[in-house]
Parts: sequence; C-alpha cells; structure tokens
Amino acid sequence: MIPGVDGFMYPNEVELQWSLLIVLYPYITGLVAGAFILASLERVFKVEAVRPTYRLALLTALAFLLVAPLPLQLHLGHPERSIEMYLTPHRSSAMAMFGFVYLWYLTVVLLLEIWLEFRADIVRMAQTTKGLTRLVYKALTLGSENLSPAARRIDDKVGYAVTVIGIPSAFLLHGYVGFIFGSIKANPWWSSPLMPIVFLFSAMVSGIATVLLLYMASMKVKKMAIDMRCLDTIAKYLFYTFVIDFTLEMLDLIHRTYEADESFRSLDFMVHTRLWGSQVILQILLGTLVPLVLLAANQLWTFSEAKRRAMYVIACGLTLVGIFAMRWNVVIGGQLFSKSFLGYTTYKVEFAAREGLLAASALMLLPFVIFIVLVKLLPPWPERETT
Repeated sequence: MIPGVDGFMYPNEVELQWSLLIVLYPYITGLVAGAFILASLERVFKVEAVRPTYRLALLTALAFLLVAPLPLQLHLGHPERSIEMYLTPHRSSAMAMFGFVYLWYLTVVLLLEIWLEFRADIVRMAQTTKGLTRLVYKALTLGSENLSPAARRIDDKVGYAVTVIGIPSAFLLHGYVGFIFGSIKANPWWSSPLMPIVFLFSAMVSGIATVLLLYMASMKVKKMAIDMRCLDTIAKYLFYTFVIDFTLEMLDLIHRTYEADESFRSLDFMVHTRLWGSQVILQILLGTLVPLVLLAANQLWTFSEAKRRAMYVIACGLTLVGIFAMRWNVVIGGQLFSKSFLGYTTYKVEFAAREGLLAASALMLLPFVIFIVLVKLLPPWPERETT
C-alpha cells in the first residue's frame, strides 16, 4: 500500500509531474493579458474614465510578463537548454511555440507601446536629470529626442496601431495557455474545447482586479485622491467580464454533467473529496459568488465612496484567490486521478524545494518588486499630480 494513494495507480502517476510552479505559469500570464486588455479600453475603445490607470496597467503587464517564463525555467531540469526552442523551432510542439508568442508580445507589442507612451517623459528626464540617472534615460531614448507636435502625432498613431495589434496578441498569449491544457485528449479534466476560452476570460478578470488593487494602493502610497469614476468604471467592466467567465465555467460543468462519460464518476469523486476545499469553497463560493454579489450590489445600489472602496478591495482580493484556485484545480486536480479511473493520489506542497512554496512565493513577489522599480523609473501619474 502506497501512502497517499487510493485504489489502482500506474507507477508513473503516483508522483505529479507538474507542480505548484506550473500553477503559477498560467496565473501570471493571465495577469499580463488582463492588464493589457484594461489598458486597451482607453487607447482603442476611448473609455476616458479609465485613463488614470492606462499607464499603470501597461507597467503592471510588463512587470508580470518579465516573470511569466520563470516558473517554467525553474521546473526544467536543464533550463539552459530552453534556448534550443528558438534555435531549432518545433512547430508541432505547443509548449515550444510559447517562446515565440512570448517574444512577440514582449518586444513587438508591450515594450514598443510603453516606449511610445513614455517617450516624451523619457526625453525630458534625459534632459533634466544628472549623473547615472541621466545616462539611463539617455539610453532609453534610443537616440530619438524629437518632441515636436508632428513627432508626437506619429507616436500616437503608431502606439494606437500597436495596441490594436496587441489585443489579439493578448488573447493569443493566454488563450494559448488554455489551449495547451485543452489539447491533451488523454486527460478528461483538461480535454475541453472551452478550456482556452475559460482561461482567457479568467485571465481578463484577474488582470483587471490586479490593476484595480494596484491603482488603489498606489494612490494611497502617493497620498493622491482616488478617481472614483475611474474605480467604478473598472469595477463595472470587471463585473461584466466576471459574469461571462462564470457563465462559461458553468456551461462547461453542465456539459460534462450531461455528457456523463466514463470519466464522470471519477471527476465527480474528485470534486467531492480532494478538490472540495479548493474548488467548491475557494474557487466557486469565496472566489466567484462573493465577488459577483459585491460587484453586482454596486451596480444596483448607491453606496458611499468609503464603502465602495472597501467592497472593491474585498471583491478583487477574493477574485485573485478564486482564479488562483481555478488554476490549481486545473493543473493539480487534473493529475490526482489515474487514467484508468480506478485510483487517486495526493499532492503535498514542499516548502524549501526547487518547486516548493518558498520558490513560488518568491516568484509571486518578484513582479511587484519589478513594478515598483518601473514606477520609479517611469512614473505613470499625470504631470499635474507629480509636479
């Protein structure tokens, strides 16, 4: 009898191949996609109310995108070999093609849009600062110091085009992550055509929630007044996106229940035992229904600004917990049962191991450290508030 194993398990199924770090991979990439989609509301769809968070959302997306491949690198036995996927591309490998999707989104879309948006500020910083700081800003100008009205109009036009290209690129970035799981036909927990769409909308939900929380925290630290019109508008879009995401997840659940194939009994057992806490309590109850109720209440009734801010903080915090639980249930839950549907294993998170809780916690803190550095380097606040 193997400890932690019930029933019959194949030898290669007792130990999970994908651990906590692989849970972080889709979670972090989702935050990137969601933050960029929020930024596009102002640039492309002209939602002026969310303008105070436009630059903040871009820097948030960049901070998390820089960390996104690190969970995969730590998971690899020989991370130095990852460069091979660029040198010898394998078009039939969905995981290998992620490198090209990642580089496209990082360099062609996100870095270019940020540079075009901040170029005028970078040039002014290069002209007014001194010492090493001036050299940094001088390098960031890339030799382009023309701030004439004609040059700025070109920046705006090119930036708009990049954002338009970036929207489907953001969809591709995270929809592709869901595609990796959804295309694994051997695993009934993952094999669903709705998986890429569910991943995409949950990514939008988590990214919008993250930017909303960072905006409120930044205003608190800077001792600036929070734009409640901006906050209410972001919460409104968060609510609409969340409703679509929850509907898609319920549609997938209803479809699985109605189809009730040979794997259904095993999956149902998982939900009622090993995944009861993470799926029913964390993901559905606390991470979905409670935030939806709080956000819906703000759409139906009028509360004071203090109460609205508190409700938004609670709703967004629980939303991020729920989306993480969803990623956990997909990655970890999909490996806890045997392909024969006759046995179940368990997963225990180690603390100081290479793929343990300590490494995962460091990876989750790293984007926020990068975000602070980016905000110091490229202040996203309007000029009238920083002068």
